[in-house]
Amino acid sequence: MKEDLNFEELGFAHRSEEPDVLELPLSKETFLLAGGSVLLLTILIFGRVIGLNIFNGDFYQNRAASNVYKEVNIPAPRGAILDRFGTPLVENRNSFSVFLASTDLVKMIREGSLDLEDYLAQLGKVLEVDPEEIRGRLQHANFEKSNLVPISRNITPQQMIALIDLKLPAVQVGADYIRDYTDAQIFSHVIGYTGPAENDNGVVGKVGLEAFYDEQLRGTDGSMIAYRDAQGKILDKKVLYFASQGQELSTTIDAELQRYFYQRLQSGLASLGRDSGVGLAMNPKTGEILSLISLPSFDNNNLKKYLNAPHQPLFNRAVSGSYNPGSTIKPLVALAALRENVVTTDFSVLSIGYIELPNPFNPDQPSRFVDWKPHGWVDLHSALARSSNVYFYEIGGGFKDLKGLGIERLGAYWRQFLFGVKTGVDLPSEGEGFLPNPTEKEARTGQIWRIGDTYNVSIGQGDLSVTPLQLLNFIGAIANGGKFYQPHLLLGAQPVVLSDRSDLAEEIREVQIGMEDAVSKPYGTANMLWNLPMKAAGKTGSAQVSNNTKTNAFFVGYAPVEDPEISVLVLIENAREGSLNAVPIAKDVLDWYYWNRIKNEESGIIN
Repeated sequence: MKEDLNFEELGFAHRSEEPDVLELPLSKETFLLAGGSVLLLTILIFGRVIGLNIFNGDFYQNRAASNVYKEVNIPAPRGAILDRFGTPLVENRNSFSVFLASTDLVKMIREGSLDLEDYLAQLGKVLEVDPEEIRGRLQHANFEKSNLVPISRNITPQQMIALIDLKLPAVQVGADYIRDYTDAQIFSHVIGYTGPAENDNGVVGKVGLEAFYDEQLRGTDGSMIAYRDAQGKILDKKVLYFASQGQELSTTIDAELQRYFYQRLQSGLASLGRDSGVGLAMNPKTGEILSLISLPSFDNNNLKKYLNAPHQPLFNRAVSGSYNPGSTIKPLVALAALRENVVTTDFSVLSIGYIELPNPFNPDQPSRFVDWKPHGWVDLHSALARSSNVYFYEIGGGFKDLKGLGIERLGAYWRQFLFGVKTGVDLPSEGEGFLPNPTEKEARTGQIWRIGDTYNVSIGQGDLSVTPLQLLNFIGAIANGGKFYQPHLLLGAQPVVLSDRSDLAEEIREVQIGMEDAVSKPYGTANMLWNLPMKAAGKTGSAQVSNNTKTNAFFVGYAPVEDPEISVLVLIENAREGSLNAVPIAKDVLDWYYWNRIKNEESGIIN
């Protein structure tokens, strides 16, 4: 009989046949080693966690966030600039600009997925920007303020399409704005223009009022977060804070006067075949600048074509130019001579067309200093009206028995009447002019100061130079009786008196009479103004420059003489016939001002 198999017994029998096994306990050292390893690993893990979260938490948080969202800058529009009657001179116009996302760009460069040279070349070609200029903007960008770096503003629709076709990474086209300058060339030297900030991602004023009042005009940029997925697709947008537009700037400029003055000066220059000059108008009772023109001008909506243009259209001649004043300096010499008792108002000089000084080295060839024509006997009033050079040679430098002012006293009065120093006008890059003196001349040329040098500066020639703004400010002080107001363009600003020489009231009145005679007397050099609808006073001047090969023509004056409301300067560079070319322009400007401002005020008409 066959027995059944018992699998449990078979298994037991198999185990029972195995040899005996000795079981040994683990040593204490093994437990310590294992425990220490676990403890060390735990410390390392916790240390790493602490390091990542505490010491490097911000770094990794920002890095992770950059993959989830990106912050987009919202440009703030600049404030509008208005004339004294509220007429806009510059506003903002919507446009599109190109920005580079710096973090995306840096990431691709580090990963080696982007050839920067080729990238910049493609971008520069479409935008018509030098690739090195783009590189420079990236290098100087303020990444703490914004991830987006502006590369080109106000792009054309064709450029936008070309950029889309290129599909360049890190390039963003965003809504922006540009300055829209009204009658750009007419107001360009007053308003100025804007450009990219050197160490910032925004736009700043570069020259003119845009630069001087940049902080007021510049608003506060806004910020927006764009959330995206791992592939960079925008999922949502959220505005953190809105952009705040800059403040409006109301100026003292009379826009209508500026337009008329500009067109009249431009036509006057064109009739002479010239293109360079200055027009200025101020209120002599406040220092408010009513009009400021520098020709040639420029279109501040399109600067590139003027960078290498002839005759320096970007140069503000009215504020920064330095010129020999010619005979327009004679009112100051007359005033100083009266104050210093060099002459009285009835002291007369005979002008035969020149004076001569003996030449000790060659007696047969005396030094001759010419007048522009013989004037006969002239006193202080008629010398100013006729603009006699001989009279001012003698009271300035002396002649025969008359001891003139001399260069030291002339220099003192130049400084008292604020020549040689900036007026403090609220425009950048103001010039100072130049006041010569014997010490400076000898150091510069190795030659001593001679009486001929004093003669030359007494009629506004030689090394003496002033800015047009300084010169008109001086004439304004003559008009108002001795107060020098700081020229300014900010409407509503409290007038600032730079210097008060009302103590010279008697002498100033005598000078005023001479300037009134220049208009009212038949022999006056500004007699063309005699039939204006208001009484005016003026002084003409011609300054020989470029080794006497060119003549700059000046007119300075004010009106009405009873209560001056406007002082005017006209300068024509390289005029063909001297100061007479400037007078007709000044006449038309003063005539316009009477009929459009003074007469309107009398009639109760408000602009």
